[in-house]
Amino acid sequence: MNESEIFRALSDPTRRAVLDRLTAGEKNATELREGLAISQPAISQHIAVLRGAGLINEARAGRHVNYSVNPDGLRPLFDWLTRYRGFWPNRVEKLKTLLKEMDQ
Repeated sequence: MNESEIFRALSDPTRRAVLDRLTAGEKNATELREGLAISQPAISQHIAVLRGAGLINEARAGRHVNYSVNPDGLRPLFDWLTRYRGFWPNRVEKLKTLLKEMDQ
């Protein structure tokens, strides 16, 4: 998956809540929906988006389906952020210098 799909998936607060719930362990759709003011079809759509972005895994056992966090799902986002990591320290230092000059 690419970072655009991950950003799109995580842009929705309900999907972020679902992903957060899965950090505690494997859950089914009903457990993921508990406490959220959404329907079963809506939670299924959110799960589909998260699966499509590679953020969660699905494990089927007969009629039962459980979901878990895909440990490698955020890797493309991490890689994207890493490309910019070296950019910020230099920019922050320049900003500090500028602010000091403005104070004098």
